[in-house]
Amino acid sequence: MNTELDWSNLSFGYIPTDYNVRCRYSNGKWGEIEVSSSEIINMHMAATALHYGQEIFEGLKAFRGKDGKVRIFRLEENAKRIQSSATGIKMAPVPEDIFRKMVIEAVRLNARFIPPYGSGASLYIRPLEIGMSAQIGVHPASEYLFMVMVTPVGPYFKEGFRPTNICIMREFDRVAPKGTGRWKVGGNYAASLEAGERAHELGYSAVLYLDPKEKKYVDECGPANFFAIKDGVYITPASESILPSVTNKSLMTLAEDMGIKVEARHITVDELGEIDEAAACGTAAVASPIAEIHDLDNDTKYIVSPDGEPGPITTKLYNKLRAVQLGEEPDEHSWNTIVEGV
Repeated sequence: MNTELDWSNLSFGYIPTDYNVRCRYSNGKWGEIEVSSSEIINMHMAATALHYGQEIFEGLKAFRGKDGKVRIFRLEENAKRIQSSATGIKMAPVPEDIFRKMVIEAVRLNARFIPPYGSGASLYIRPLEIGMSAQIGVHPASEYLFMVMVTPVGPYFKEGFRPTNICIMREFDRVAPKGTGRWKVGGNYAASLEAGERAHELGYSAVLYLDPKEKKYVDECGPANFFAIKDGVYITPASESILPSVTNKSLMTLAEDMGIKVEARHITVDELGEIDEAAACGTAAVASPIAEIHDLDNDTKYIVSPDGEPGPITTKLYNKLRAVQLGEEPDEHSWNTIVEGV
């Protein structure tokens, strides 16, 4: 059955697909995997997800490759990260084998929504776990729902792989020191909404957050990790309040493969005036190059890309990662899971 979508002009938004996959945790164990065609979750009005923020999620992608095969990128890393998030906020961790089966099944069942090779689009996969128990006292739930939904998406930033301007606003913190920033919980994103909207109103694509304790060091870039190239070295912030990005981890490995030195360390605001390239990186955008960083509080502009073009190392890393995802180059690190028969 064909799907009538303009694959080359998809936004990064929700398009209904045929099925999602669900599994419930109760009585101390995970149940059977179920397939649903409903977009609705039935939940108690006192569920811990609604009252106490017991909600975690992941984001990964499936791609139709040059050879026609469907590849899911770094599924195991997302399985590990959602387990870490679950442990962090006292939820039942989803076993890796259940995560794997459900992600593959969700892709397989919605195969007609996987964008064709060459379209620039992909199938976005959103695993989600929520606390379902009715609870008025502040306690973890005893029942959980884990589900996997998918939707075809285009580029996260409408500009695609083009440099954009970002800004620094010290008025907002994304997370607290030693808080939930290291886990992928919905509350982290709720905390970023006002700052993000204000940045968009001012014409910036994202907010470059500083460390919440001292306001001296670069933290995350909107919903993504930040990296820069300085004197030929790949540098990226090191902090326990930053979500460990699967994409950033992959780019660091590819950089090392290319002979580029990698440093995960503190990056001071002043150091932004010394960098040669920069980008926000994550599953949604892979790498979104940065043209200028405006420190609104100090009225300072750090010009990263004087000619408005992506930097050469960022471009090389972006193209390499995309080539691995699309089966255009060898998957030397065995990052891809091939979905058979679709």
